[in-house]
Formats: sequence, structure tokens, C-alpha cells
Amino acid sequence: MTSTPTAARHRTPTTREDGGARRITSAGATGASPALARLLIVTGALGVLASFVITIDKFELLADPGFSPSCNLSPIVSCTNVMTSDQASVFGFPNPLLGLAAYSVVAFTGIALLAGARFRRWFWLGLNTGTLFGAGFCMWLMTQALYDIGALCLWCVLAWAATIAMFWYTTVHNLRHGIVRAPRGLVAGVLEFHWVVPATWYLGILLLIATRWWDYWRTLL
Repeated sequence: MTSTPTAARHRTPTTREDGGARRITSAGATGASPALARLLIVTGALGVLASFVITIDKFELLADPGFSPSCNLSPIVSCTNVMTSDQASVFGFPNPLLGLAAYSVVAFTGIALLAGARFRRWFWLGLNTGTLFGAGFCMWLMTQALYDIGALCLWCVLAWAATIAMFWYTTVHNLRHGIVRAPRGLVAGVLEFHWVVPATWYLGILLLIATRWWDYWRTLL
């Protein structure tokens, strides 16, 4: 009589179809394509860069109220107006400090995935939830900048763009691998036209910025 406890204990990675999406598992863990890994690295790094520059400029402003950040280009494109607003410290400390931590996690996650790391479902759901919160927070900050503060910070815009990309393509990954469950038709549509949502999102932001200060932009033409 033979037994195979070792074979049962050491499972090899398997690939199967689930709702029209390819799902790869290895002892309950899921990896990612090099494309997604690189996207997380790049967007995480851009977020860290934007957060770092804003943090430095924020401390410069605290030390010297007369300091003018390099991104102060006009009365409309003015980082100072944004950095000195109440919305810039929603949680009782400068928002960019939260960004430094959060974007670093995303970048290191991308590095780990590029090196071949696999994560369990709870991790992917946590990453999706975190990037969803980040995207929602960025959109709230955008509305505040446009309609309350009345000024635009270019470093903030960079952070918005990076957060949208990392959120959406984390969602696409989770749909593809069945981590987030959805109808087959929806999954197939998302995978086929994955670019539509971020393209529409970015275009919508550009249109809001353009219409908010249309009279000012016309003077630059």
C-alpha cells in the first residue's frame, strides 16, 4: 500500500478558468503580472515623490510664511494656497505624511511582486480597499481645491493621477483572478476595455479643471 502525504502537503501552482478570468493560485496565494508590478512601482514612486516635495515645502512654509514653493506659478496654480488650507491637514497632521507611508507600501508591494512574491486573498483585498480609500480621498481633495480653496497644486494632481491608476489596475487584477467576484460578462468587459475607466476618469478631471477656471486659461492663449 502506498501513501502520498508529501504530495498532498506540497501543492504545485495551478491555473484554472473562473468567470472568464485566469486565476493562478499557489497554496492559496496569488501573484501578479510584471506589468502590474511595474505599474505599482512607478505609481507608488510618483506618489512618494509628490508627497515628499509637498512635505518639504509645507515645513518650509511653517518655518517661513513668506516662503514661495517652486510650484507657485500663478494665482490659480498655487501650492501655497492649498498647503495652508484646513483641508491640507484633515487628520490633524499634514496629508503628505500619510501619503509617504501609503505610497511607499504600494511601491514595495510592486517590487515584491516583480521578484515573484505571491499574496493571499486578504492582502489583495486590503490593497484594493486601501487604494479605493486613497482614490476617494484624492477626489474629495480635488473638489475642495477646485470649489473651496480655489487653487491647484500640481504635485497634488500628480498624486491624484498615480492613485487612480494604482486603484483601478489593482481592481482589474482582482477581477481577473476571481479575488473580487463579479458576473462573467462584467469581468470580460473590464479585461477587454480596461483602459476606458482611467481614460474617462482623467478626462473628467481635466474637464473640471478647464471649466472651473476657463476665463483664466483663456488669458494664457
